[in-house]
Parts: sequence; C-alpha cells; structure tokens
Amino acid sequence: MDLPTERETSSIPRDAAGRWEYPSPQQFYNALVRKGWETPEEHVETMVQIHNFLNEMAWDEVKRWEDQVNKSEDLQLVKFKGRPGELSPKARFWLFAGWLLPMRFNNEPPFDRHDWVVRRPSTGEEVRYVIDYYSAPPLSDGSPVFSLDVRPALDSVSSIGMRIRAATEGIWKDAREEGRM
Repeated sequence: MDLPTERETSSIPRDAAGRWEYPSPQQFYNALVRKGWETPEEHVETMVQIHNFLNEMAWDEVKRWEDQVNKSEDLQLVKFKGRPGELSPKARFWLFAGWLLPMRFNNEPPFDRHDWVVRRPSTGEEVRYVIDYYSAPPLSDGSPVFSLDVRPALDSVSSIGMRIRAATEGIWKDAREEGRM
C-alpha cells in the first residue's frame, strides 16, 4: 500500500530542544498490519488525523493536571507506552459497574490505553499518567465521538494527592460558596 510518508510534528515537547513526531499514514498502516488489526487502507489517513487529535487532547489534559502543582510551561513527555489489551483498574471498575447497572453505566471498554511519563524539568520529577480512550456513538451527521480519561497514576504520594484534590474540589467549592467554611 502506498500511503503518504510525511510525518506531522506534534505540540508535545519531547525534550528541551524538540517535539514528538506523529507517525506518517504509511507508518501507521504498517504498524496496524504488524499487529494483525483489520486495516481498511482508504481510512488510514483519517485514522492518523484522529490519532493525532486525540493525543493533542490528552496532552492538554495532562497540562491541566500539572497546572495544579507546576504552573511551568516546560513539561516534557519523556516516554509513552500503548497498552491496548490491558484495562486500567479504573476502567475495570467502570466495566463492572456497567455490568451491575447497565442502564446507568457504560459497559464498553476503552479501545486503547496509554501510559505517559511526563518530566517536570524544574524538579526533574517524572510522573506517570494513565489515559483510557473511549469511543461513543457517532453524532447524527456520522462524526465520531471520543472521550478521554486522563489522570495521574496512583504510584506516588504526590499523584494520590492530585487525584484526591480533583475528586473533592467540587465539594469544597460548594461548601465555601454556601458559607460553611
């Protein structure tokens, strides 16, 4: 299959000097074939556009999390690992909830999972993020719909604190607004 071989540069910093590059449609196609996935050639370029868009969205979410503890603009994505066959504990929990209460919770697993390691250059600290990628029913015009669940992995005290803060933020905000605090 002859697909374009040009790569697009992402907005995601790799190190102080450069940014990550997304795979070309040809590289993307070759990787899918190598993994044994059904690959309709005529859709590969669109698949690459969606792939790149979702990764940019994921990076924006990582930056939102990092703004809680590090307002620095110099974050770097040090490494990443795709783990499409592995459910995160949170995804497993929500699938179980969907099995128990299918009318209330989704029972579709994420179609992909990534683990990203982000470096905070000001401190040298590296933080792992878990990203679950979900698809939803398309819009009425046929446009695809995706949802990302991006959060720090629970493998450090700092990350646990970030997750607790995020989970309780609404409660504290409501209490402050109602004058209970």
